[in-house]
Amino acid sequence: MSPYLHVLRTPHAVPMVLAAFIGRLPLSMVGLGCVLLVAAETGSYGFGGAVAAAGAVTTAAAGPWLGRLADTFGQRRILLPVTAVFAASGVAFLAAVKQDWPAWTVFVFAGLAGACIPPVSSMIRVRWTHLLRGTARLPAALAMESVVDEFVFIVGPVLVTFLSTTGHATSGVVTAFVLAVVGSLLFSAQRRTEPPPHGHVSSNGPAAIRTPGLRVLFVVGAAVGAILGTLEIALVAFADEQEAMSLSGVLIAGLAVGSMVSGIGWGTVHWRTPLNRRLAVVLVVLTLLIVPLLFIQNVWVMVPFVVVAGISLSPSLISSFTLAELLVPPSAVTEAFTWIGTSLGLGVAVGASLAGLVVDEFGANASFLVAIVPAAVAAGVVAAFQRLLVVPAEAAEAPSVLAG
Repeated sequence: MSPYLHVLRTPHAVPMVLAAFIGRLPLSMVGLGCVLLVAAETGSYGFGGAVAAAGAVTTAAAGPWLGRLADTFGQRRILLPVTAVFAASGVAFLAAVKQDWPAWTVFVFAGLAGACIPPVSSMIRVRWTHLLRGTARLPAALAMESVVDEFVFIVGPVLVTFLSTTGHATSGVVTAFVLAVVGSLLFSAQRRTEPPPHGHVSSNGPAAIRTPGLRVLFVVGAAVGAILGTLEIALVAFADEQEAMSLSGVLIAGLAVGSMVSGIGWGTVHWRTPLNRRLAVVLVVLTLLIVPLLFIQNVWVMVPFVVVAGISLSPSLISSFTLAELLVPPSAVTEAFTWIGTSLGLGVAVGASLAGLVVDEFGANASFLVAIVPAAVAAGVVAAFQRLLVVPAEAAEAPSVLAG
């Protein structure tokens, strides 16, 4: 754990990390909370998955734009108004669901809330890049953020499932909205770690997505998002079919436990294999580890297999974010990170939507196939376009790459 402790000794890092943890916790709660709420009101996982997908699509669409604005004008000036719109649209979404407004209003407000969900996860990665660029601590910091993301996916689903299934159906979503607002405000208050805006350099410079390697990473992010979106729906539906709905959060947490443990180890290893090759290998492993989920018929048997299936998730994201930081110009790092976040959101949308439809038609086990296909596609794309993920020579000489 010493690399992570060393990172946390960076001045003003601890309050920044704590605020960001609160602000990003809803990322693992909003989608699942919407599914549970809508399913409780309508009885359809397909409709719930579609609503969650609508929010994920708008998150994906708005992410790069918000990232570019943050690069240009500064994080605080963008985060505060975005948080205000998110809070208002969240209240409207709850009213639309509970008061049986027309279905299109549910999608509109879910989409608006998704577009304005505070991008704390991308912003803190940019802050670490600002604080530690060119040092051997940066890869550990980015790995730590992926580990925190996984911890979020342990705590969040368990919390939202417990609140939604043992209390009022709206409790999970309301808690998620409140945590997002509070965490974003606390994160905005951390002025001493905020990177300076790049102004016209960012707004007039080329878009980060024009970097060929980032387009490959976009595919990877979309695949990982599709896997997460699919498993989120499939595992809840599986628990429901097994008459163990209260254990759905445990299943999702098991996935995150496997990913978090592997992420902790991944960030402490001084790798000799190039990043692009590592990414190709972990995507192949990820594909193979999901296959057994198609055939399991018992909740308690599913738990260890879900933990194992999560082993390659965090390394995939760590490698993707690290490559993005090395491949794009420094003035476009926020935008690059939000493009990966965008692809994750888009993948979650597609995965959740398709998984919901498959669950309604063929059952929970069949829906795991929706996760296998994007994993295999991402592995093939990364293998085919290895040359686009080769780190430039000047970046390869930096200590951060040697450590990561």
